Amino acid sequence: MAEKKETLLVYKERPLVRCGNTLYYGDPAEKCVIVLQVLTTKTVGDLTVADKVQVQLLLTDPEVRMKDRLLKKSEKVGLYNAMDIGRIWLERELKEA
Repeated sequence: MAEKKETLLVYKERPLVRCGNTLYYGDPAEKCVIVLQVLTTKTVGDLTVADKVQVQLLLTDPEVRMKDRLLKKSEKVGLYNAMDIGRIWLERELKEA
C-alpha cells in the first residue's frame, strides 16, 4: 500500500500550520517562530475572515521557561497585517542569530 505524503503549506519559504484559530509560522527547528491567534472574525459576503489577530514571536528552546519565551507581542487588524509584521520580526530575529 502506498504511503500518503503530507505536504505543509509554505508561505515565503517557511512552513505555515493551522490548528483551530491559531496559526504557527516558521520552522520549529529554528531559534523562534511566530504564533498568530485569531481573536475575532467578521463576515464579508459569504466568507468569515479574521478581524483582530494577536501576533507573538516566541523562542522554540524547550530549556527556556514558557513565560520567558515571548520576545514580542502585538495585536493587528486583519490576517495580512499580522502575517506581515510577524514575518518581519521573524526574519530580523533569525538574521541576528
